Amino acid sequence: MEVFFIKKDQVQVNNQIRDKEVRLIDFDGTMIGIVSAREAQLKANERDMDLVKISPNADPPVCKIMDYGKYLYELSKREKEAKKKQTNISVKEIRLSPKIEEHDFAFKLKNATKFLQDGDKVKVSIRFRGREMQFTSMAYEVIDKFAEQVKDYGKMDKRPSLDGRNMSAMFSPIKEKQ
Repeated sequence: MEVFFIKKDQVQVNNQIRDKEVRLIDFDGTMIGIVSAREAQLKANERDMDLVKISPNADPPVCKIMDYGKYLYELSKREKEAKKKQTNISVKEIRLSPKIEEHDFAFKLKNATKFLQDGDKVKVSIRFRGREMQFTSMAYEVIDKFAEQVKDYGKMDKRPSLDGRNMSAMFSPIKEKQ
């Protein structure tokens, strides 16, 4: 069976087709030829099917005899199947500070590993307040320590970059070896 796609909002079906002549294709895909639109509609009615304009820009326009309701049903089934296969990757953000305590760091690390195991990306950001801007090297050390601790669950996509008063790095989950 031949698969083709029709834009739903631009479809002309049965009596909506106003052209004088159309190139007609039968429901099994065989070419009938160029016939008047009225004759094409009569042939579709004989088979208890719909006449659908599948190529309006051709000269003459191409119409096919088909069960339009069945076509729409199969199209929606295909779209649902495609949606099932796609994955949504969300980005979770973990905020640290340049002078973070060990317990707070471990807590944030535990959350980040959980996010990475769930398949989410993790953005680690460090916000500088006041004079902390002078000690950006401390923030690089914190992010490097974080990357070292999380290396079993995720890899660093984007090296730490400084943007105004924020420094951020991206981590993505490691695919499981199967």
